[in-house]
Amino acid sequence: MALDRAKRLVEMGKDVVVLLDSITRLARAYNLVVNPSGRTLSGGFDPAALYPAKRFLGAARCVEGEGGKTAGSLTVIGTALVETGSRMDDLIYEEFKGTGNMELHLSRTLQERRIFPAIDVGKSGTRHDELLLGEETMKKVVTLRHMLSLLGDEERTMMLIERLGKTKSNAEFLESLTQG
Repeated sequence: MALDRAKRLVEMGKDVVVLLDSITRLARAYNLVVNPSGRTLSGGFDPAALYPAKRFLGAARCVEGEGGKTAGSLTVIGTALVETGSRMDDLIYEEFKGTGNMELHLSRTLQERRIFPAIDVGKSGTRHDELLLGEETMKKVVTLRHMLSLLGDEERTMMLIERLGKTKSNAEFLESLTQG
């Protein structure tokens, strides 16, 4: 019902964000009520339960109006449970892992050390960021990612927090990378 309402708002030219916590629980719920397909994956999961959850995530879109201008958009932000010890959760995560435009991985280790935001920068990122960024900015982002890959998780996050705190914009931050 919420998704249908969101779609109607988009058709009316609104920009809508739907928060889903969590895609794992949604897929598990569908697994309980879906008509059996006759196949069962590991953890007792019926693959037919994935289709409604995939349709939910697949509803995200940008609607064009007259003259190619954006008339409205639907963004779906969903969470997934990982490393729970459940084969079903792992299966659901693997199934949805490549469907999003962006992944943000949280780090339990950083959280336990009280380093916030507890983001695993190495695993997090945007797909196709070359479509969002100019050529020069993209080169700087690639350089940043390479620099960060040489550091450990804690060092990486601490360095980013420190350097970002000293700049007023993303452009200034990226420019500061060449200054040491």
